[in-house]
Amino acid sequence: METEKIIQETTKSDQVPMTYLFDGLRRTEPSPNLVAEKDVCLKYFEKWSERDQVEFVEHLLGNMCHYQHSHVNAFLKPILQRDFVSLLPKKGLDHVAENILSYLDAQSLCAAELVCKEWQRVISEGMLWKKLIERKVRTDSLWRGLAERRGWGKYLFKPKPGEPNPDHMYYRKLYPRIIQDIDSIENNWRCGRHNLQRINCRSENSKGVYCLQYDDQKIVSGLRDNTIKIWDRVTLQCVQVLTGHTGSVLCLQYDDKVIISGSSDSTVRVWDVNTGKMVTSLIHHCEAVLHLRFNNGMMVTCSKDRSIAVWDMVSPSEINLRRVLVGHRAAVNVVDFDEKYVVSASGDRTIKVWNTSSCEFVRTLNGHKRGIACLQYRDRLVVSGSSDNTIRLWDIECGACLRVLEGHEELVRCIRFDNKRIVSGAYDGKIKVWDLAAALDPRAPSGTLCLRTLVEHSGRVFRLQFDEFQIVSSSHDDTILIWDFLNYTSPDSKSSPSRTYTYVNK
Repeated sequence: METEKIIQETTKSDQVPMTYLFDGLRRTEPSPNLVAEKDVCLKYFEKWSERDQVEFVEHLLGNMCHYQHSHVNAFLKPILQRDFVSLLPKKGLDHVAENILSYLDAQSLCAAELVCKEWQRVISEGMLWKKLIERKVRTDSLWRGLAERRGWGKYLFKPKPGEPNPDHMYYRKLYPRIIQDIDSIENNWRCGRHNLQRINCRSENSKGVYCLQYDDQKIVSGLRDNTIKIWDRVTLQCVQVLTGHTGSVLCLQYDDKVIISGSSDSTVRVWDVNTGKMVTSLIHHCEAVLHLRFNNGMMVTCSKDRSIAVWDMVSPSEINLRRVLVGHRAAVNVVDFDEKYVVSASGDRTIKVWNTSSCEFVRTLNGHKRGIACLQYRDRLVVSGSSDNTIRLWDIECGACLRVLEGHEELVRCIRFDNKRIVSGAYDGKIKVWDLAAALDPRAPSGTLCLRTLVEHSGRVFRLQFDEFQIVSSSHDDTILIWDFLNYTSPDSKSSPSRTYTYVNK
């Protein structure tokens, strides 16, 4: 833009004379006065202290017009800018530059590499792509799981003795591959693309798998035939059978020390997870033990006898009854708890909330039209499934029902949720995957909430568990199904377009 003088021509002497628009990019010849007096002024200026110089410049700026301030500002901007990333290494502070850039996300780190060769050198020598991946693995369970399953986790953090880490470019190329892997997994969930593995339990008499829990090495299942069967995750073969219950095994949970199971024989039994030997048997409930949970030295059990028992776990062999909670008017089908609340659900159509420390009653959540068969509780959210065929989401603090999910055609028997999804199983034989964020958004249309319906079981779905990569479910049809969304491979033309199969019989 060229410098212009806009003259407001006037015919009256009392009007404003003229206004200047100044273009700071154009230089004009200095006036004779400036040429004659500039050197004298600079000599005086150089004799003053820095503080006096600043005060003098402040006075000068105070006597300038707005367009002069703009010109000064344009002059100062490039002077004030500093390429600190390039300057810090020259001062021996490479680690400071690396630390600053290590806070960037992937998109910003890509942009930083393009600034100049020095920035690229700091990123490369600082192994900042490796550090970004390590940060993701520490804070995100999906990344942590991928690191273990894909094998690149061994190249993170401190290498094993004698195993040097790959160079910077390995991690630079690895990051987009991980993102592609994550996108593929998410698409598989949304499109229902999975590999399917099937364990046929081949129970001799009563058929049905009522409960299960799994990890990377094993699946522990409780069966209608009174046994607990442990399956190898690689071979899918039964490696151990625990016997002792005289009724169906309705619920179980294990950790690195014990398996604890509840049965229709009214007992709770504790087993050594490594040897499979029974450690102790707890006899308290007078009817079937329908569900149990334990964590941090505390266990909660519930029963068809309408009561909830709270236990202190001193050791695997010493588990003492602390308190019995009563208030439900029908069988208590499920319990869950954390350090703040114990939550129970019953055939009486209600969810009750109890204080974990004092075991005092807090509130009742009302809304389901029929008995409640399942729930999960975490943070402020409770998700429940009922024989009214619906799923409800609740705010535990205020007791409000946040959303009702409809879609199952029979009793909703099992339900789990994580940060992204709700997965439910029902007596209609179907497993449904729901979008949790959409379910919590009151503006989301109800038709957008169910992402996928999975149909493979030929009987009622009794129990399921899932993580970022898979669902493991069990059914009245005497099978355990593993729905693998991580290792999906396109099937041949003879198979269904959305799954591949592995069948294993006991």
